Amino acid sequence: MSVMVARKKVVRKWEKLPGRNTFCCDGRIMMARQKGIFYLTLFLILGTCALFFAFECRYLAVQLSPAIPVFAAVLFLFAMATLLRTSFSDPGVIPRALPDEAAFIEMEIEATNGTVPQGQRPPPRIKNFQINNQIVKLKYCYTCKIFRPPRASHCSICDNCVERFDHHCPWVGNCVGKRNYRYFYLFILSLSLLTIYIFTFNIVYVALKSLKIGFLNTLKETPGTYPSMSLTVLTVLEVLICFFTLWSVVGLTGFHTFLVALNQTTNEDIKGSWTGKNRVQNPYSHGNIVKNCCEVLCGPLPPSVLDRRGILQQEESTAQEGSCLQGPGTQEPLATQGPGQAQEAYSVLSLQVPAPSVSDTETPEEKQRTPGELPLPSLDAGRAEH
Repeated sequence: MSVMVARKKVVRKWEKLPGRNTFCCDGRIMMARQKGIFYLTLFLILGTCALFFAFECRYLAVQLSPAIPVFAAVLFLFAMATLLRTSFSDPGVIPRALPDEAAFIEMEIEATNGTVPQGQRPPPRIKNFQINNQIVKLKYCYTCKIFRPPRASHCSICDNCVERFDHHCPWVGNCVGKRNYRYFYLFILSLSLLTIYIFTFNIVYVALKSLKIGFLNTLKETPGTYPSMSLTVLTVLEVLICFFTLWSVVGLTGFHTFLVALNQTTNEDIKGSWTGKNRVQNPYSHGNIVKNCCEVLCGPLPPSVLDRRGILQQEESTAQEGSCLQGPGTQEPLATQGPGQAQEAYSVLSLQVPAPSVSDTETPEEKQRTPGELPLPSLDAGRAEH
């Protein structure tokens, strides 16, 4: 007997989301598809800190203070935590319009603008919105089929509209928007402090070694685990990495500190949205540096509107499995079975119960059978049938 078993496969929303993103851990991690530079960021941070903890920290902890490696470890862990939080989170992606919603928006636009003659360029799709007595234009996104909220923009790399879009950062492998900007700022701030910290104590390490055994002898000194490479060569390598990192990371931190103080985004600063010819004031600024910093860095974090792990639909797939014939006492009642199953169960029962004898006379064997025992056909009945 064969039984058809229906199995349901759960499909989550992140599997069907448009855009150029990659998802891991069943949709919990969201990143851009271009992650090569993000891996380079991890390599530089982990490699530089590993060399510092393996060689310089041991010497400095003995000669100066054991708090040096402790503080370095705190900075390192904080920088890595904020980096991963920035890279693996939803930056504030706005869902695209459903087909019915897109059709309704098109009808509204046609009703507002009217029919455009052939050959003429249609008017721009813009809505005016007032914020703090300031007119802000809401632009229409032809890819997402929506009017973007204020301060939102479409990222050409991730192919998504991001709320309060700042920029797409390849170093973190993700867009920087409303939901992860504070973690991005804390990452570059902590990375700047960590870079300055390692750079300073590497120079202190070389200076202390040079005072004891001389600078040339310090260059010739080799650690026990790396006899073919000078220990100071590794230190110089760390100093070079930190030196070139300082110019970019510290400068980037200062630029974003300026933007946070004004409650402004990188996208708005590049486009000159509030510093153009019209000298339009920023409607999002509170006019106070402390209030702007509190709103950007300490304000409530909005939840993700994507619902990445929500169930989208259920696909049914059938699998055929074999099973043994069951007795009458273990059969499922026919009233609770479907039409196909009832017919199949009826055929099984018909195989188990033989046809009754054609003889109307009761035989001695029939009198002696126990209750519930099936009657056996007699030999005379078989001859009569032949």
